[in-house]
Amino acid sequence: MSRTTRATLILGGALAGVAILAALLSLIWTPYPVTQLAIADKLKPPSASHWLGTDHFGRDILSMVMVGARVSIAVALVAVGIGILAGVPLGLIAAARRGSWLDDLIMRGNDLVFAFPSLVIAILITSVFGPSATNAIIAIGIFNIPVFARITRAAAMPLWTLDYIRAAEVAGKGPARISLEHILPNVANLLIVQGTIQFSLGILAEAGLSYVGLGAQPPTPSWGACWPKARPW
Repeated sequence: MSRTTRATLILGGALAGVAILAALLSLIWTPYPVTQLAIADKLKPPSASHWLGTDHFGRDILSMVMVGARVSIAVALVAVGIGILAGVPLGLIAAARRGSWLDDLIMRGNDLVFAFPSLVIAILITSVFGPSATNAIIAIGIFNIPVFARITRAAAMPLWTLDYIRAAEVAGKGPARISLEHILPNVANLLIVQGTIQFSLGILAEAGLSYVGLGAQPPTPSWGACWPKARPW
């Protein structure tokens, strides 16, 4: 590992640690209550009493960022979980039935979901059920499913041609058992890496949805909706 890569890894880990620590700390303490309004103190610049200033309602931005970290991380974690729980089995099935109508059906379904970005899916869902953090989770989770399905299928396909897989087939193991016992453990590392990538993208997606009013609704803070739209400083 090069020095630059090591430094980048340390910096990224430190930033992620700060965000997680802020989210955990917000469970028991924040500088100010996130629902406390102080119109007289609206749009204040950073100061000793408000380290990141205040928004247009006079709420402390640092407190909102801390609580917003908890919301954004939770949304991203659940959305990635949905993608893994639904996408990985679909990818394993598609690889096991490679070249069959079931493989084509799964992959064409993935293409259909990919045709609609998470924001469009969120708009469709919220137009029916209303905007909320739960619907943002569903929208991001649905978009994650084809990502994990494609990654799993692409990683599993070459494994089905290896000798130890053929030996397992000769031993009488079925496709489902081979997928669970031999294929999945060998693609797990790739799925973990992809999961971390989708987790970061999930936070960005949640922030974007909240910014346009489709994510967490007031008074629940979110990283996409805890910054004032204008400042006098």
